[in-house]
Amino acid sequence: MRPIYLDHNGTTPVDPEVLEAMLPYLRAEYGNASTTHPLGQRARRAVERAREQVASLIGAEPGEVVFTSGGTEASNMAIRGAAALRPERSGIVTTAIEHPATEECCSLLERGGRRVTRARASSDGRVAAEAMTSAIGPETALVTIIHAQNEIGTLQPVAEVARGAHAVGALVHADTAQSVGKVPVDVRALGVDLLSIAGHKLYAPKGIGALYTRAGIELPPLLVGAGQERGRRPGTENVAFIAGLGEACRIAMSRLSEDAERMRRLAQALLDALRQAVPDLLLVGEAAERLPNTLNVIFPNVSGRQLLESCPAVIASNGSACHAGDETPSAILTALGLPSDQALGAVRLSLGRTSSPEEVAAAAAALASTWSRLAAHPAVAVA
Repeated sequence: MRPIYLDHNGTTPVDPEVLEAMLPYLRAEYGNASTTHPLGQRARRAVERAREQVASLIGAEPGEVVFTSGGTEASNMAIRGAAALRPERSGIVTTAIEHPATEECCSLLERGGRRVTRARASSDGRVAAEAMTSAIGPETALVTIIHAQNEIGTLQPVAEVARGAHAVGALVHADTAQSVGKVPVDVRALGVDLLSIAGHKLYAPKGIGALYTRAGIELPPLLVGAGQERGRRPGTENVAFIAGLGEACRIAMSRLSEDAERMRRLAQALLDALRQAVPDLLLVGEAAERLPNTLNVIFPNVSGRQLLESCPAVIASNGSACHAGDETPSAILTALGLPSDQALGAVRLSLGRTSSPEEVAAAAAALASTWSRLAAHPAVAVA
């Protein structure tokens, strides 16, 4: 039997309609979008159509969208670019629960002399807006905040934080790699100046993303080269992947509410089944508003890594880092105050568009059976 895929927050399969939208630009329509001959101009039209589709999904203008190689590049462009744009301001404000793409950018700036403040999250996985706005002042160049925490799915108060940041003239960047396509994301409602998108999180291929930059903000380019993307991101446009991202955004926009409600029902059914079979199962962030598809659950008295290794019927993530055989708990979970031994039992289960009630039931049964077997021998289970 094919394993049940419950790691859609890690990556998603390419939607068949997305693949169909890409194929012409991998075959006959292979023109360079920066050239003026008919083949190139057809490629240019595909790029601009995709730009409109991405912009429509997030409530932006097409000219505010720049295509990148993914969410990590988009966040690097935003964070490092915003800091360079405001050299007279030394402060960066972020959270303690960011994706590495943001945290590593902030750490790089910190090593270069910037003062980085990281607001802590509460035990439910949410950063209070006041925890961030109280750290924002006239010296703050940028506030960067994740919209939906990638491991636990908790939604952060981006709009409230943005209002506080703009009151002192700071720029605001939101990492929406995990939220775009799952919940409504509107740049005007959020009030952000910069926003990162990762295509492979919403059924487009890996290697494509986008950065929203509010009109009037001219970030210095991260790369140097020719003048593609209006001089903001040099390099020959990846037309096929750009077309794929555009189609993925079109699909997401057409079925956002339908998918969200379906994911919510499936996630609840999965949680109910696990709780019935696993006493003391803990759902991280249960009291907070979360992505509809995401469950980060802690199985008692076992290692999440070993649980998944012992349960080949389910593909999921445990969120911990293993180096040379040594397992360490997720830094995100320990940042919430969870003891290390408890955090080691975490498993992230993230459903997707193709998940079915039958898969949910089978996954719950397989995980519960594996947990029961491992928990019966705790000395082995946590080794």
